[in-house]
Amino acid sequence: MVEYTTLVHRHTEREREMANKLLSEMGLPKSIANVFAARNLLTAKDVLSLTEFELMEVLDVGLAEVTSAVAQVSEIACPPYQTVLFLLEQRIKNEFYSGHLPTRLKGLDEVLCGGIPFGVLTELVGPAGIGKTQFCMKLSLLASLPAKFGGLDGRVIYVDVESKFSSRRLIEIGVNSFPELFHMEGMAQEMAGRILVLKPASLAEFTESLQQIKVSLLQHEVKLLVIDSMTALVSGEFEQGPPKQHLLGWHISFIKSLAEFSQIPVVVTNQVRSQSRNEVSQYCFQAQSRDDILEGPATFDSHLVPALGIHWAHAVTIRLVLEAKSGERFMKVAKSPISPPLVFPFNITSSGISLLTDAGVEMTGPQINTIRNQGLFLTFLTASILSWVVFMH
Repeated sequence: MVEYTTLVHRHTEREREMANKLLSEMGLPKSIANVFAARNLLTAKDVLSLTEFELMEVLDVGLAEVTSAVAQVSEIACPPYQTVLFLLEQRIKNEFYSGHLPTRLKGLDEVLCGGIPFGVLTELVGPAGIGKTQFCMKLSLLASLPAKFGGLDGRVIYVDVESKFSSRRLIEIGVNSFPELFHMEGMAQEMAGRILVLKPASLAEFTESLQQIKVSLLQHEVKLLVIDSMTALVSGEFEQGPPKQHLLGWHISFIKSLAEFSQIPVVVTNQVRSQSRNEVSQYCFQAQSRDDILEGPATFDSHLVPALGIHWAHAVTIRLVLEAKSGERFMKVAKSPISPPLVFPFNITSSGISLLTDAGVEMTGPQINTIRNQGLFLTFLTASILSWVVFMH
């Protein structure tokens, strides 16, 4: 329904534009164009708002001449009829085939038809420490790379809400991913100089910066916008429950408009929270029975959901879920209009996120909507202890 409304809105704007088209630009016969101008009828709207008999009276001409003139104005001013199916097909084509930011993760790029799409919101959801920021930094690096190296050769605006962005880690990823490029003199500094980092301290400060971001998208050849994370901006407004939707309503609309207006990829990270017992509504792509949620404390404690609410879920076009199970990391394509639900195992290396296999496994049933965070902390702790023991010896 939202897509249909947007399409109708765009079609209405087109009609308004054509209605205000000047008669002098329509190539009408000079005899009739001069009569229109003399009677102060300057636009198509001025002519088409009057009946044929009113035009005969105003112009002091016969019915045949009026009918001919109105037909010509109508043919030029009125946009051709288009079916909703055609408009939807055009929208899909524009969104998913006009441009992508390749992630260099072969399996993911294949299922997303080229990578992170332009003009829409792509969301990364997952618990703390799972790799969301690492992924965002790698995407920032890829967007800033020269075109001959497969990048977008542009600037990046990175909204770092939680101060997790690391310039040192960014250079490390670059050196290990593209050694032939980053070992060139001055190249590391040039790449780092293309990434503009903002650190808003509050939702109000972020709101003020959005208008500046819109201007920067045009003035500075920005090719990627990252917001890491949106949840942190409203973390003080809700406690272990769904956020107040009115706090995000305007921001959702504005960020979506930025993506559509600039036709660049916009990536936003989202945290997770425990689902409260009285939450009955589920996303259509996260259907799960209330009985399953209330089955017992173990089920309830382990059931994590995206922290932002259902309005935000509907706003994003691509949702990638990063989770951990038994000490292993997995990336799930949980929401996409062009891909089935797939899961890829991955790890984090010196060059960033790396898929362990390019063949995603299709998901069915509850695993599509669950978000796990099991065993990862224990793995980190064990590794840290082993490193300490080796160091002491």
